[in-house]
Amino acid sequence: MFVQISKEEYKKEISKKAWYQTNNIIWTIIFLYPIFSIVDFIYANNIWLQFFIVRIITVLIIYGLYSFFQARKYNYRTLLHICFFLLSTTSAILCNVVNIQQQTTYYLIFATIILFFNLQVFWEPINSIVQTLVALLLLAVFYNLLSDYTLDLVISNGGSMFFIVAFISCLIPNARYKVIAREVRSQILIEKSNEQLKEQNHDINEKNNIIDRQYEQLRKLDDQKNSFINIAGHDLKNLIGSIVMSNNMLKEEDYRLSADQKEYTHYISESAEKMQYMLNKLMDVKEIESPEMKFNMEIFDINAEVVHVYKGLIETAQMKNIHLVDNILKLPLNVKLDKVFVGQVFQNLLSNAIKFSQTNNNIKVVTSLQRQKFVFEIIDEGVAIGQQELDMMFNKLKTLNDASGTIESRLGLGLSIALLMTKELGGELVYRSDDNGNYFRVEFYVIN
Repeated sequence: MFVQISKEEYKKEISKKAWYQTNNIIWTIIFLYPIFSIVDFIYANNIWLQFFIVRIITVLIIYGLYSFFQARKYNYRTLLHICFFLLSTTSAILCNVVNIQQQTTYYLIFATIILFFNLQVFWEPINSIVQTLVALLLLAVFYNLLSDYTLDLVISNGGSMFFIVAFISCLIPNARYKVIAREVRSQILIEKSNEQLKEQNHDINEKNNIIDRQYEQLRKLDDQKNSFINIAGHDLKNLIGSIVMSNNMLKEEDYRLSADQKEYTHYISESAEKMQYMLNKLMDVKEIESPEMKFNMEIFDINAEVVHVYKGLIETAQMKNIHLVDNILKLPLNVKLDKVFVGQVFQNLLSNAIKFSQTNNNIKVVTSLQRQKFVFEIIDEGVAIGQQELDMMFNKLKTLNDASGTIESRLGLGLSIALLMTKELGGELVYRSDDNGNYFRVEFYVIN
């Protein structure tokens, strides 16, 4: 999370901090400066009343300026310079009109005022240096106008101490300004980071609410799916049972059947057994939802299974006047897989290729052995289905609709199941649809 501070934001916060420190200085002066008259009463009894009045007037002027500057939102530095000048003026006069014995006390008071300013003030160090020089200038002016003592006496009676404290205190604002400016920047960063965190937390809460709602919808859909599977499964079991029973009745009369009819009843029997096997898997909802589906692994000739699927779809292709080209390898290739599900993969791919092909089209069914892998290929050189639509059918189980009506629309469950089963059985399925037509390829490892 990266936070940036604009110049306007920084200046605004610096101004707030500076005015806060200025308020502390002004109100401290207003409350404490008149109390210094107690020192005047003790050490300068002859003039303490006059200077009490001067202190009160100074405080009133400072308060008036403070109210004026705040109302007009003028620069705080100007207010502090004026206040410092007023205090320096009165303090410089006092230092030069009192007796030489009391000068040390008043020089210390003057130095304390400068030190207090520099400890509290928040401004650039050059301002404190200027004020210290102004204070020295005022002392020099009033020394020439009011003092009756030599410069050596003044320096030895508090003057030297004042100079030392005044100049050393000028070093304080430099470090103070840097520290407070860094604190202000850190404070802005923290506040802005907190704001960002609040916004992010609000966004996260909103997204969590959306996720909760979507989860609830998915849970309901999952319940509906399970309910549908149970209902459809039981109905399909009854239908398959009727097919098996009718086929068995035909087998009992096999002496009256021709060779082709016997072959058909055998084919019906095999198909019914496969349907029962797949339906039992489908009905086991817990098995479907488990991370790994259990397969009945067996060793069989996979080319023979392709031939079986191929022959079963010849009539379907002929009904659409589509010609299936047999390039199936005659060499037996053994694999250890679930025979029913492997056959269903080939069945789904080829039946979908027939369904989406145009009339008078050729579809090649090719098998081969490549680098210890059995390769099953369907090559359709007709009008391309479209890569985007194939992606939807293989991966998203969405309906494929063609606006022209020349391509049949259907749910992409068959292709999705083929892709899922191939991966579960350790194989690989790839497909593409481009200007050359549609292409499907399945690979499984064979047994040596």
